[in-house]
Amino acid sequence: MPANDLSLRSAVNDLYCEHHGWLNGWLRKRLGNAFDAADLTQDTFVRVIKARSALDIREPRPYLSRIAKGLLIDLIRRRSLEQAYLEALASLPEALQPSLEEQAILLQALVEIDRLLQGLGPKVKQVFMLSQFDGLTYPQIAEHMNISVRSVNNYMAKAMEHCCLMQLQLA
Repeated sequence: MPANDLSLRSAVNDLYCEHHGWLNGWLRKRLGNAFDAADLTQDTFVRVIKARSALDIREPRPYLSRIAKGLLIDLIRRRSLEQAYLEALASLPEALQPSLEEQAILLQALVEIDRLLQGLGPKVKQVFMLSQFDGLTYPQIAEHMNISVRSVNNYMAKAMEHCCLMQLQLA
C-alpha cells in the first residue's frame, strides 16, 4: 500500500476516533433521535473518506459540522418531500393509487428531481417546472408568469445547464 494511502487511512482513523462521539452527540441534540444521528454521523465520515480530504483538515469540528449540516438539511428536505407526496397519495381515489412498488419509484424520482433543482432561483425553478411537468409552451409560461419569452428561454437554459452540472456531480 502506498505511503499516501497509509497516511490518509491513518488520518481518517484518527479523525473518526477523536470526533465520532462529539459529532454523534451534536447531531443527536439537533435531531432528538439517536438512530438518525448515528446514520448522519456515519454518512459524514463517508463523505470525508470519499473526498480524501482527511489530511488537509485543520479545524475538524467545524469541518465535520458543516458536512453534517448539509446532510441534515438533505434529510429534512427529503422527509418534507415524502410527507407532501404521502398527502398527495392520500387524496387520490383508491382506484388511482399506484402500487407500493410504483410509489417507491415515484418517490425516488421526486427526490432526484428535487436534488437536481436544488440551488436554482425561484423563477428559474418555476419556469422549468411549468415546462417539464405542466407541459406549457414558452409563450404560455411567459404569459402565466408575466415575463418575456426571451426570459423564459434564458431561464430554461440556466435550468438545463444546472441540471446537467448537478447530474455530473452526482455521478
